[in-house]
Amino acid sequence: MNSTSIDRRLVVAASVALLLCSACALPDLRSPTPTPPAAPPLTADEIAALIAAPDRSDADRRNDVRRKPAEMLGFIGVGTGMKVLDLSAGGGYTTELLARAVGPGGRAWGQSVPRNPPPARTSAMALAERAQKPAASAIVPVVQPFESPAPPGADRDALDLVTVMFNYHDLGAMGVDRARMNAAVFAALKRGGAYVIADHAGRPGTGISESNTLHRIEEAFLKKEVEAAGFRLAGEGSFLRSPADPRDREEPEPPTRKDEFVLRFVKP
Repeated sequence: MNSTSIDRRLVVAASVALLLCSACALPDLRSPTPTPPAAPPLTADEIAALIAAPDRSDADRRNDVRRKPAEMLGFIGVGTGMKVLDLSAGGGYTTELLARAVGPGGRAWGQSVPRNPPPARTSAMALAERAQKPAASAIVPVVQPFESPAPPGADRDALDLVTVMFNYHDLGAMGVDRARMNAAVFAALKRGGAYVIADHAGRPGTGISESNTLHRIEEAFLKKEVEAAGFRLAGEGSFLRSPADPRDREEPEPPTRKDEFVLRFVKP
C-alpha cells in the first residue's frame, strides 16, 4: 500500500471522528429540558392559618368577606417557594396573601404602572409597607408597563403564577395593548404555570365596552383574548358567582351579590 492510500484513510478517519464529536456536542432538540415541577399547593388548613394570622390588617379582614380568600387561594393553587406576579396590585390585598403563601423562599412581585406625575401615595409605597411584616417579606414592588409587566430577570420561563384580580376590565379604558400583555405573561410563565383572572361579569355581547361605565367584562370575551395568546383554560371558579345579578348596573339593584367569575388558564 502506498503512502497516498494511507494518507487518504487517515483523512477519512479523522473526518468521521470529528463529525461524531460534533454530533455529541449538539443539544437534543427533541428532548427539551423539562420545567421543574411547581411546589404542591397549600392545604386547606395551611390556607386557613394564613388568613387567620394576627398581623393581618383590619381592612384586609373586612375585604375578606367579599373576596373569599380561602376559596380563592385554594382555586389558584399557590404553594410555598413559588415565584408569582400580581398584575395591577393596587393596595396589595392579593399580593400580601400570595406573599404569605409562597413564604420567604418565594417571591411575590406586585406590579403597578409608571405614572407621571406620580400620585402622593403609589402602589409601590403601599406594597413596601406590607413587605415590612415578616410573614409578607416575599413582596417585591415592581413598576413596569402592562405590556411588559414582569420584573427584569423574570420575563422568560421564570414564573409559576400570574394573577389579575378584578382589574382586567380596566385595561380597556386605559388603552392597554392586551394582546401584548397576555403574550408577555405567557412568555414569563414556566410550562404548566397558571394565569388566574377574576373580574366582574358583563352581559353577553358587551365585550369590554363597559370597562369605564359598569366596570364589567364579558366572560366569553376575556376567555377568547387570553386563549389567543396560547393559554388553555384549566378551571372555572364558581364561589363568587351570583345568578341573581342582572349585570346591567355597576352595583346590582335591588342589592344582591355582584356576579363575578374566576378563571384559571395554564401555559401548555
